[in-house]
Amino acid sequence: MASKSRRWPDGKDAPRPTRPTIVKVHSLRHALLAQVGGLLVVLLIAMALARIIHVEIAGILIILAMLQGGIAAMISLRQNAPGWWLLIHMGFAPLAVIVQDLQLAPGWYLAGFLLLLAIFWRTDQSRVPLYLSNRATSRAVIDLLPKAPGRIIDLGCGTGSLLSRLARARPDCHCVGIEHAPLPWLIARLRTLGLPNVTIRRGDFWPESLAGYDFVYAFLSPAPMPRLWEKACAEMAPSALLVSNSFDVPGISVLQEVRVGDRRGTRLHCYRPNKTNDSAAFPGIPPGPDQE
Repeated sequence: MASKSRRWPDGKDAPRPTRPTIVKVHSLRHALLAQVGGLLVVLLIAMALARIIHVEIAGILIILAMLQGGIAAMISLRQNAPGWWLLIHMGFAPLAVIVQDLQLAPGWYLAGFLLLLAIFWRTDQSRVPLYLSNRATSRAVIDLLPKAPGRIIDLGCGTGSLLSRLARARPDCHCVGIEHAPLPWLIARLRTLGLPNVTIRRGDFWPESLAGYDFVYAFLSPAPMPRLWEKACAEMAPSALLVSNSFDVPGISVLQEVRVGDRRGTRLHCYRPNKTNDSAAFPGIPPGPDQE
């Protein structure tokens, strides 16, 4: 039996999100498996070298650590892990060997762990690293804001650099930022203390309803984009705009792609999840070089 299509309050059919290729979740368990796999292979190699050529393992420990990191990275690549996991795998064992030679007090290890935890929190679960929006991107986003006063939300606002610039440029708009990592959240709070039109909250942005926002900004990663699209289709108002920095929604055509023109080649992917006609509340988006 054919399913009924969802309709918005204006009577128009909402688009049915296409089902993109399923993205495998790379959890901490996968990372541990990659590390253990690399360690087992290196142990076998070390045992063979010790028997065949009677090499002193301590003398080639850093080489074995680099080999372990490379093998762990290859295992992680087979697991379809994000690129930043490969760097972690390649550097973990060599850094451990180097730090061991420094003979640091145990407290330094705990301090380093707590600092990384405060910055990245549970990135292994969210699969959203800490990305910061530069000034050029902020200027491009300001040009996309609604002409009339409205509400703006930054999903994963990091240190609040983007929101502080938006709030100063548009004091008639109220800006909301949600960040789950403790240290970036604290920096965002301190950065926006003197801005009455900014609210910074710590926590998970997924429970936050997007229904009351006119402009939704996200700088996440490829992994959560299908879920974000479904959330946007279910909650965003007909005239609201969704802007994703760098990462598009698989299988969904953009309303417009804005090239920022910075050194990293930032692109802003703009969507209206319900595919209604463009509202006069938003300014026209200039076409990119390949769309003129």
